[in-house]
Amino acid sequence: MKASAQPSQNKLTKKVVKQRYLYLMLVPGLIWAILFSYGPMLGLYMAFVDYQPSLGKFWSSFLGSKFVGFDWFSYFFAGNDFYLVMRNTLVSSILTILIGFIVPILIALSLNEVRNMAFKRVIQTVSYMPYFISWVIAANIFVTLLSADGVINELLKLLGLTKESVLFLQEGKYFWGIVASANTWKEMGYSSIIYLAAIASINPELYEAAKVDGATRARQMIHITLPMLKPTIVILLILAVGNILNTGFDQYYLLGNSLNREYSDVIDTYSFRYGIQNGMFSYASAVGLFKSVVAFILVLGVNSAARRMNNNSLF
Repeated sequence: MKASAQPSQNKLTKKVVKQRYLYLMLVPGLIWAILFSYGPMLGLYMAFVDYQPSLGKFWSSFLGSKFVGFDWFSYFFAGNDFYLVMRNTLVSSILTILIGFIVPILIALSLNEVRNMAFKRVIQTVSYMPYFISWVIAANIFVTLLSADGVINELLKLLGLTKESVLFLQEGKYFWGIVASANTWKEMGYSSIIYLAAIASINPELYEAAKVDGATRARQMIHITLPMLKPTIVILLILAVGNILNTGFDQYYLLGNSLNREYSDVIDTYSFRYGIQNGMFSYASAVGLFKSVVAFILVLGVNSAARRMNNNSLF
């Protein structure tokens, strides 16, 4: 055992020495990950104590707080807000996944069929520009479009679909659809780039062989492009399902108000309101930790299912 392990260790050492500059380039990223990704995990301890910042300095308050175990989690699960917050989070996320996952694929497939390169570049640029717009600006765009005298209401009146203005952001029943549309509009162009890159890597000889067999462009898309995109689709679906509770904060906070809170209050806004505005830091930490644990379990579960079904997985 020792004799076989020694050559392997020497081989690894030689490899590290030979590629030492590449490993040195990893050091800044590794330091960043430790400081900003793993270091803050020490704060998860706050979810198991009754943190009171009034006790003095942070570390004395943090480490000297009374240990309460899972009391904050029990408080969240037993509270009246649990059902409402989970319903809003899950419905909004699932709706966003259904719409926002299909649209980029359709855009990529459509752009792949465009032969006019100038037109194709224009459409690509226009579609992914919203990705670089902050949610503050994007939310204001939607607020303006959906206002009582906005373009959407004027269009509905022009088509005779309604006689009076619809108060979209004042009625909660419209909120989930609005947020799903806003998320899709903002992310669809950027996500389609991933699929276009995957399409570009497909062997052109497959399409040539299909043409010889008399396959139309629609048949080529169905029998060549989509099957070759399956690994990429599976990976992105795993990541999307893993973020099902991570709906985002900005869009819900900016588009939500007191009139639609029954539909707009999700885990992120809920923990912000209790943690920052109400000063219940330990309770907000418990809610955030619950979200992270569920997301981790979902990623493992969906990844395992995808690996068993078609041997395509994230890890």
